[in-house]
This record gives sequence, structure tokens and C-alpha cells, in this order.
Amino acid sequence: MGLCFSRSSSTSPGPMKKRQYSKRLSNQSTPSVNNGSNRWSRNNRSSKRDDCAIAAAILLQQQLQNGVGGVVNVPFDRSSSLRYPNSKKNQPLPRSSSSRARSLTDPLLQPHQLVNQEVKVDDLETNHFVLVHGGGFGAWCWYKTIALLEDAGFKVTAVDLTGSGIHSFDTNSIASLLQYVQPLTDLLEKLADGEKVILVGHDFGGACISFAMELYSCKVAKAVFVAAAMLTSGQSALDIFSQKTDSNDLMRQSQIFVYANGNDKPPTAIDLDKSLLRDLLFNHSPAKDVALASVSMRPIPFSPVLEKLCLSDSKYGSVRRFYIETAEDNAIPIALQQNMISNNPPERVFHLKGADHSPFFSKPQALHRILVEISRIPST
Repeated sequence: MGLCFSRSSSTSPGPMKKRQYSKRLSNQSTPSVNNGSNRWSRNNRSSKRDDCAIAAAILLQQQLQNGVGGVVNVPFDRSSSLRYPNSKKNQPLPRSSSSRARSLTDPLLQPHQLVNQEVKVDDLETNHFVLVHGGGFGAWCWYKTIALLEDAGFKVTAVDLTGSGIHSFDTNSIASLLQYVQPLTDLLEKLADGEKVILVGHDFGGACISFAMELYSCKVAKAVFVAAAMLTSGQSALDIFSQKTDSNDLMRQSQIFVYANGNDKPPTAIDLDKSLLRDLLFNHSPAKDVALASVSMRPIPFSPVLEKLCLSDSKYGSVRRFYIETAEDNAIPIALQQNMISNNPPERVFHLKGADHSPFFSKPQALHRILVEISRIPST
């Protein structure tokens, strides 16, 4: 989500909604990339099968949430959802999982419509995408993008950051950005020598991939910011998102501050009013994806949002950056996106017409086409 706070919110959020903390998570051990894994895939043969997949996913999330309360304890193997390319060749790209009428701004793409067709996936600098979700989301939100990229021959890893998705850690106990992004940095650290990836960050995930780029610039070929926080050195996500505090009443209304350490202490997390999710984040997304999000989203840890990044030209600045604008975004308005672009210009800017804050739901085909195009842009 796009976070919208007044600058005094770290100590006194004012008239915002408050939620007394209720312990929901039984496992508060140090987070590790080997904790939970959330795998999302899609059978593109029929809308009915896809609906069943979404229903199963929702049921799984409900069971996991019950388990968080202590009823069921489900073990997890890993904290990232790793997908490998489909071995099938020369097959048309699958349709979006949405059963809605196809939008002219999100057309079904055939292989011959993709750019740089003479460039084969195996000949690219890297064919490995690492997808990083935004605040409150998890690896589950990329399920359409995962399927589309796999069918195009790419390798895809969707990461659950600490306390997100089904990563079994208490969001309220996250004390730093380093702790929050540990599953991502662990993944990058374990890459083989010379192996590179394309990082894709959505929303607050933009700050997370920026942090990782500074630490592992030699392992990142390109970075893609999708309706994301693209910070300059010395800025925090709070600095960026507070710029729209006065103009985004919907965001202010939707926020629920969580006080795990007592009401006399700073907030530990931010939750969202479920009744406002559609208008805020999914105003052009299919109803079944909104339903999935409503049972899958978790609170956003507060401390990482306050942390100012230290970004250098020699490391962060050496990675090629691209930005994807979302034109109908109610969480991070297009004006704010363009302001970030102006203050920290990327190599190229792409525009998703008709996309809400969650283009992986509202414009999956168009988002996929841009990601493939970015992967095939040669080095200058």
C-alpha cells in the first residue's frame, strides 16, 4: 500500500484509527529465508479452473490465519516462492486469470507482439526475475505475473518479506529495514558468482529493492519500480508518502495504527480497513483478486517505513533503473509517482493506462509485456 502519514505520526498519529494489539503469532524466532514459502501458479486453460485455484488460495490463507492464533501450526519450508521456466516451446502467452471482458488497454499478447523477438531468453544478460511485494502484500500477489513470465521462458522468484505473506514472524516485532528485507538479501547473497537478477519492486517494495541494490549491486542487472517508492539517499518512505497526506483522504481513512507496545509508545504496524481496500488499492481489479487480497494482506511494519536510506552512486547508482507508472492509482497518485521520477530519474519510464495501484491484478498482460521489454533492453 502507499503509506500516508503526517510527519508527527511516529509519536502521535492524531485522530487516526487505533487498534489495541492482540498477539496473533506464536513463532517469534529470528526470521530466516528458510521459513515459509508461498507458491502461486495458475492453470490458464479455463476460467472455471482459475476460480477454483483462487478459492483454494483463499481457503489456505484462512487456515493459516487460524493457525497464527494457535489453533493450527503449519510448518513452512522456505520464505520465497521459486518458479522455473516452462519447458514448452512456441506456445501463445496465456490469458489473464480474470474472467472479465478483455480491456483494450490490457490486450492478450501473442509471442510475435513482444519486442526484440530476435533476442532469445537464454541470450539475455539474465532471465531471472525476483518479484518483491509492497507493504501489506505478499508473494501471492504476483501469481498472474509468475505464470506469464514462466510461459515466456523466464525463471521467477517471488519473495515473502519478513512478516509478510505466510512468512511466520510477528509484524509488530520487526525493528529495522534490514530485518524486513532479510529474505531478499539472503536470496541475493546465495546467488552464484556472476549470476544476476532483475529486481521488481511494488509500492514499499521499491524502498526494499533500493536497499538491496546498495548491498548487492553486482548481482542486480536491472531494477524495476512498479508504482513504487523510488527514494533518493537520505529519504525514508515516510518522507515520500507524507507528501500526499493532505490530498489523500481515502488513505487516511483506511489506516489503522497498531500499538503492540502500548498506546503511549510509537505504533508498531499499520493495518488497512478491509472495507476500503477496493477503492484504495484495487479500483480496477477483478472481484476475485480483491477477495484474495482481503484475506491475505497483513499489517505493514512501522519501523522500516521510518528508516532513511543511504544510497551511493557507486553501488545503487550503478544499477539500471526503470519505472512503471500506474495512471489510475488511488494509493500513490500519478502526480507523486512523477515527482519521484523527476527527483531521481530512471533510465526509462513506462506508462500503464487504466492501471490501479495493483497492476499485477488490473493489467497483468500489459505489465508482463513491459517487464519482458525491459529484460530485453540491451546494455548501452
